[in-house]
Amino acid sequence: MSPLPLFIEKIRFLDKIAIPLLRLSLGIVYVWFGTLKIFGVSPVSDIVAKTLRPLPENVSVPLMGLWEVTIGVGLLLRMALKAILPLFFLQIAGTFMTFLRAPEEVFQDNNPLLLSKEGEFALKNLVLLSAGLAVATQADD
Repeated sequence: MSPLPLFIEKIRFLDKIAIPLLRLSLGIVYVWFGTLKIFGVSPVSDIVAKTLRPLPENVSVPLMGLWEVTIGVGLLLRMALKAILPLFFLQIAGTFMTFLRAPEEVFQDNNPLLLSKEGEFALKNLVLLSAGLAVATQADD
C-alpha cells in the first residue's frame, strides 16, 4: 500500500481546524504588523505613507496600524467578523494600490517583472487575500 493514502487519512482532521488556524494566523499577523505601525517602528512605514499620500506619514501610518490591529483583534476573538472582514478586504485592496501609487518602490528599473523587496512584500498579500477568502467562507459558522 502506498504511504500517500495513509498520510491523507492521518491528516483528515485538518478539515476541521484549517480555517480556524488561518483566521488565528491572520489575526496574529495583523495585530503584530499594526502594532509596529502604531509605535513607529514598522519597516514599511515609508511605503505605507507613499501609498496613503497626501496624508502626512505621522497620521497615515499610525492610522493604518490602528486599522490593522482592529482587524487582527476581530479575527483573533472571532468578533464581529461580518464587520471585520470588509475592513480586511479594503486594507488588502489598499496594499495593491502601492503598485499604482508608488511603482518606483515596488519595481526595479520600472520593470514590472523585476520586483523590489517592497514589491515582494506587497505581492505576498495575494496569500493573505486567499487566506481571508477562506476565512470568510466560515464567517457565519
